[in-house]
Parts: sequence; structure tokens; C-alpha cells
Amino acid sequence: MTAAARLGNVRYELGDAQVQRFDSAGFDVAISRFGTMFFSDPAAAFANIATALRPRARLVLLVWQRFEDNEWARVIDAALGDAAQPPPRNADPFSLGKAEATARVLERAGFDGMRFEDVHEPVFYGHDLDAALAFVKGFQNVNAALATLSDGEAVRTVERLREALAAHYDDERGVVLDARSWLITARRRHPV
Repeated sequence: MTAAARLGNVRYELGDAQVQRFDSAGFDVAISRFGTMFFSDPAAAFANIATALRPRARLVLLVWQRFEDNEWARVIDAALGDAAQPPPRNADPFSLGKAEATARVLERAGFDGMRFEDVHEPVFYGHDLDAALAFVKGFQNVNAALATLSDGEAVRTVERLREALAAHYDDERGVVLDARSWLITARRRHPV
């Protein structure tokens, strides 16, 4: 995609953001779309990212707001019933959902000028109910919950999931559930 757009000044890095050795002050922007919530040590990861950014370079994140603010997650958990389990600490999609706490983590990591923009856009799971159900069954928490159930209980739970998704289906839009996320922007602080 980058080559097709003839962008020669873009570089991709694959690694663990907590420990990856980035070029010091080598980047103008760091962008994450629904990934940073899964850092096992957000403070270490954001501090490491800060060292990779030039002074006043931008950090741009899209993260889920709190669980309570996301209908899609509440609906899925309700369908899972007693099988729903709290996410492990390093796999919590809502770990950065509290703006004040996330701002403190970013500030300690070397960022300032934090802005949290409320993004209130629905989650679209597709036009086909079966495809939407297959997609949701692939979620780590759903898969783990179903694995704890007997075969009969799992079948009943999947049927509840189907019914929950069907309740949010219409012919024109497909399967759509309400969602809220934060578009977080910040700048790397100028070293003192």
C-alpha cells in the first residue's frame, strides 16, 4: 500500500513496544488503532514509544472507552451469561477507557497536550447474521467462555449470541451495535 502510494518516507517496525529498540527520536508520529489497550505494562510501553519520537512529535491512539459505554461488549457479555469472564490484565480491551487514568500514564511516560475526543460510531459486524456470529465467536473472550461450557451449554450460549446479534440486525444496515471510543492525541514533551 505504501509503495503503491509512492511514499518513500514511511517505515514499518514490528516488535514489542515495551522493549523494542527504536531509533532514539527517530519518528514524527506513532499511531495505534485498538492495539495499545493490550500492553501488559502500559507505562513501560508508552515511555519506550516516547523515546522513539522526536520532541513535539505526535502520538495518536484509538482505544475503546469504558466497558459500560460500549453496547457491543455489554450485549456479548449478557449473551455469554455466567460463562463471561473478566479479561486478563494484558488482554483488556477497555484498559485505557478511563481518560483521567490514561492521561496520567501518558504524562508520566513523557507526553503532554493530551486530548481525548469522544468517537461515538457504531460497530458493524456485517450484513450477514451468520458471518457476524462467526466473527464474534472468534473473539478471544467469547472463544474462552465457550470452551468452559459443556457441549449443550455452548450450543445454547451460541444461540443466545445469535439472538442478541439478530436483535441488532436490519436489512439496510446489517448487524450494528453502539460503541464509544477515544481518539487520543498527545505530543512528546520536549526534554528538559
